[in-house]
Amino acid sequence: MTAFSYKTILIELVDKTATIWLNRPEVHNAFNDLTIKELIDAFDQLDKNPSLCTVVLRGKGKSFCAGADLNWMRAVKDYTFEQNYLESLELSKCLHKIYTFRKPVIALVHGAAIGGANGLLAACDIVICEEHTVFSLSEVKIGLIPACISPYVIKRVGEPVAREWMLTGKRFAGSEAEKHRLVNYSLPQSQIDACLGEITDNLLKAGPYAVERCKILIHDIMNTVTMKEALEYTARMIAEQRITPEAQEGMSAFLEKRKPNWII
Repeated sequence: MTAFSYKTILIELVDKTATIWLNRPEVHNAFNDLTIKELIDAFDQLDKNPSLCTVVLRGKGKSFCAGADLNWMRAVKDYTFEQNYLESLELSKCLHKIYTFRKPVIALVHGAAIGGANGLLAACDIVICEEHTVFSLSEVKIGLIPACISPYVIKRVGEPVAREWMLTGKRFAGSEAEKHRLVNYSLPQSQIDACLGEITDNLLKAGPYAVERCKILIHDIMNTVTMKEALEYTARMIAEQRITPEAQEGMSAFLEKRKPNWII
């Protein structure tokens, strides 16, 4: 196991999986400007690892993340517009980096996910939560709005549900989060590790380059490609993929009834 230590997060690298821990348990992993900078750097560093297959984002202690740190909020209360804009832009960049990361990112959520924490998990590919986790998009309760996280939350749950959650700031549990697809799975604590293990095992059986390209495909279809453009775009994507060494090996292995060479 390789470990990388920051001030507010911790990275553990085991085999082909990296776990990024939010590591401020004394404040329920509430994030501040340093946390955002460290998350950006962590994903930049992990992007350089050619053997990496998946990333897991989770929190130390009793909660996944309680949203923005109170001491940080005291400071930003007196910021100018320009200061607020530049600092908020860093959060937007952090969320976008998670959303567009070349490898699958899984969030494992427990305890509480408040405010901006929902942006962190919504930017991930797959989300598992402990069924008693408390969720809330609570920004309006203190006169703020969930601005930077909104693209990711709305994509996951849709406009009608986002309107209810964002306008009311209501609290809800894992079952409601799963019903509206903010999370993929809401489970008892005893089933969390098995679910995570099953997902990571399936990801490790997939062609690594195919997974990367699949993430690009989903991103582009959802964000940049029109239905008319998709005619040519999707045909080109699969044509390019079929001639890669990985796809050639995968198709040969299937036809020859053997495991492809990326499965050890």
